[in-house]
Amino acid sequence: MSEPILVGRTAAGADLALLPKLANRHGLVAGATGTGKSVTLMRLAEGLSRTGVPVFLADVKGDLAGLAAVGDPANTRVNDRIAQLGLADGFQRAALPVTFWDVFGEQGHPLRATVSEMGPLLLARLLGLTDVQEGVLNIVFQVADDRGLLLIDLKDLRALVQHVGDHAKDFTTEYGNISTASIGAIQRGLLTLDQQGGDRFFGEPALDLHDLMRTDAQGRGMINLLAADQLMASPKLYATFLLWLLAELFEELPEVGDPDQPKLVFFFDEAHLLFSDAPKALVDKVEQVVRLIRSKGVGVYFVTQNPLDVPDAVLGQLGNRVQHALRAFTPRDQKAVDTAADTFRPNPGLNVREAITALGVGEALVSFLDAGGIPAPVEHGFVVPPGTRIGPVTPDERRAAMAADGIGAEYDTPVDRESAYEMLRARAAAPAAPPAEAARPAKPAAQKAVEAGGIAALAAGAWKAANSPLGRQIVRGVMGAFFGGSRRR
Repeated sequence: MSEPILVGRTAAGADLALLPKLANRHGLVAGATGTGKSVTLMRLAEGLSRTGVPVFLADVKGDLAGLAAVGDPANTRVNDRIAQLGLADGFQRAALPVTFWDVFGEQGHPLRATVSEMGPLLLARLLGLTDVQEGVLNIVFQVADDRGLLLIDLKDLRALVQHVGDHAKDFTTEYGNISTASIGAIQRGLLTLDQQGGDRFFGEPALDLHDLMRTDAQGRGMINLLAADQLMASPKLYATFLLWLLAELFEELPEVGDPDQPKLVFFFDEAHLLFSDAPKALVDKVEQVVRLIRSKGVGVYFVTQNPLDVPDAVLGQLGNRVQHALRAFTPRDQKAVDTAADTFRPNPGLNVREAITALGVGEALVSFLDAGGIPAPVEHGFVVPPGTRIGPVTPDERRAAMAADGIGAEYDTPVDRESAYEMLRARAAAPAAPPAEAARPAKPAAQKAVEAGGIAALAAGAWKAANSPLGRQIVRGVMGAFFGGSRRR
């Protein structure tokens, strides 16, 4: 069994440690800005990596990149904390294996998904569509499936939306009413998404989830760091992408029960963006994913300023908690203090409500699950500093890490193969010619698979092989499968 991960220590010298076997029971890291959440995240990521657990982190401020560099031995604050906690003899300073990712391909390897993988539900939220407009978008995806049209990037989707709009009368009888206003709203949303960087996020080569779960030659888990400082300028894109990735993990990974340590720990920073303005149906599905994904060996840790940002149904799933200081200046702030205090297992020797507002930087109230899976009584502790650099890396250091991680050749060069855009242009150029069977290989293969009661191996890239106990048909991005639709590739 893996050794406990030391995260903090009390003034009396008691260790506050996360048990790797229970790290997939999820967690919460909360606290006001400037109270030390980033250092806590680094300490958790470092401990998990050294245990052999891969990690996914969004680097919202650029200050987590230091995980790839050795800690500064002259950092006075770090040295003082090490001495305070009596850790001088065993403290390790070492860089960790980091893979840098970036939706925009500037500060890391391009991280892409196909339009089909994302699916209409999340795209509708991303585009801010009404229920009626979302219904038309669902029709567009259904047309793509029925006509064997691959939806890989935004130009594919724009071309197909235009095609459906131009031939609305032809599709109405089969699929339902398609209004010009809804087509226009979808196209305007796609144009805005394109300007926000969606043109670089949607495409191929798409992310292979197994590349998030690698270990290095020393057996240390890879720390996957998503550069999110630019992405945060489009908060809906940020939240939607992370939600898609979380559900993709749920859909793709096999059941493993309760392993000795997780296969991956996923940190969802700025968690309030996930739930902001989200319809109840979506929040309910997120709660289901969080509840069930631990059996796939994935731990999910929400990181936010205020515990009220996380709905109660989700908050109740988070067994491991680190609460930094909160400020009670308003009634809502006081409610947040009460919520945080009430969710801890009481400690007779600690007034939690008073302590939360009096914590210093790098101090926290901590409660991890014990060996029996029961939350330990809350303790006031001091977070152990990481052995990596606290702060950003230089551009040269980032490039060196990217060159050494071994996956650049797979992702750095975009691929634009024939898909809906090209196929529709070809049909428009020769409208009278009946489509040759060779020009549409995907649909016959899919039909034969459905008739056989299973799912055949489809073309590479956006079309992936999938099997289901229900023998479901072609599947669309995990959000479609788990969130009430069908998963189509």
